[in-house]
Amino acid sequence: MTVDAPTRTEVGNYFVSNYPPFSQWKPEFVSEALDALNQPARVNDPLGLYIHVPFCRKRCVFCYFKVYTDKKSSEIEVYLDALIKENELYSRTPAFQGRQLRFAYFGGGTPSYISERQLRYLVDGLNKHVTWKNAEEVTFECEPGTLQKSKLETLKDIGVTRLSLGIEHFDDEILAANGRAHLSPEIYRAYEWARAVDFPQINVDLIAGMMGETEEKWREAVRKTIELAPDSVTIYQMELPYNTVISQDILKKGIDSPIADWATKRRWLDYAFEEFLAHDYEIAGADIVATKKKTCRFIYRDALWHGGDMIGIGVSSFSHFGGVNFQNAHNFEEYVRILNEDRLPLLRAVSLTPKQRLIREMVLQLKTGALDTGYFQRKYGVDVWEEFLPVYENLAAEKLLGRANGTIQLTRRGLLEVDGFLPEFFEPELRTVRYA
Repeated sequence: MTVDAPTRTEVGNYFVSNYPPFSQWKPEFVSEALDALNQPARVNDPLGLYIHVPFCRKRCVFCYFKVYTDKKSSEIEVYLDALIKENELYSRTPAFQGRQLRFAYFGGGTPSYISERQLRYLVDGLNKHVTWKNAEEVTFECEPGTLQKSKLETLKDIGVTRLSLGIEHFDDEILAANGRAHLSPEIYRAYEWARAVDFPQINVDLIAGMMGETEEKWREAVRKTIELAPDSVTIYQMELPYNTVISQDILKKGIDSPIADWATKRRWLDYAFEEFLAHDYEIAGADIVATKKKTCRFIYRDALWHGGDMIGIGVSSFSHFGGVNFQNAHNFEEYVRILNEDRLPLLRAVSLTPKQRLIREMVLQLKTGALDTGYFQRKYGVDVWEEFLPVYENLAAEKLLGRANGTIQLTRRGLLEVDGFLPEFFEPELRTVRYA
């Protein structure tokens, strides 16, 4: 067996973010999610809250999230009330009693799209029911062009500890071609304000392989990011899930993929790794570098990838709770309507078997670059190397990973290609199904 790495970036390419694949989550399993919420509270287990704010100034041509660019202020406020209501419904369930949030994460869309007044209204409403007063990490995603210094001060005041700026690139032509709402002057202005407000951790996002990318422009983007000196950087390789504008153009118009091939994107990511390593950063995962000058934590990622509970509130949001994956209603009006009926807006779910829980945690933790085999021995009573021996031996032979002293460690090449080989660990019947 050899690991087949794709070359072209085609429609349907994805990165592994959960297991079993989303295509296996079904409406008929929603009762299993409700059963999990009716179990006694596990007060010692980590709990997180994801808040989906689906509003944007523009829709990026590579975006595959549930977002809206046409909602009026009055509609946004209806949605904020729905978020508060959903949070309240969860707070009533037996499984939530006595539990405190370890982390909260505002994602989108563009959470920073909403006004300061709306932010405070939302946070005050959420905190009445499930509070992050004692949370170790509160992350907030921002689009640079939606920020003012006063809004950043509001974010600091409501408890945000980790600000994540969706820069993606510094080249105005590339930003425009890919549908980004901001341009480079807004990046520098927003970053300067964020540093002045003094968040404990500032993360910026880059994307390798956006439409129009060139070797020279990518290197310049890396250089400019290093000049900013953020605390951490997330570097995505451009993907093409089915529901992006680019994917639909390829499928409907028959055009060739305009995205750089995988070898090129991996080379660009590897270049970024080398540059950041040379400037006092360390690799913190398959797509993350973090400064050595201070402690950077990724509690949202690490808790969720070790089986921790996270409830996602908002339209189309995903949750993992009590060994069950579930997703909310995918339509704005339906989401609001169901909550107005005093019901949780659950759309589909899947309950994981013990083997699936193990696989889920293993493939996600491999994306950090290292796996503690003792953790799985203690939690599941399984030697994962032996359990998946043919796959691990093949990956080792391909020089994608190795093991020593109870740790499975990805090589640099393994880090660059990890999402390409993770499906090898899936159960046989799920390796070839559509992921999403």
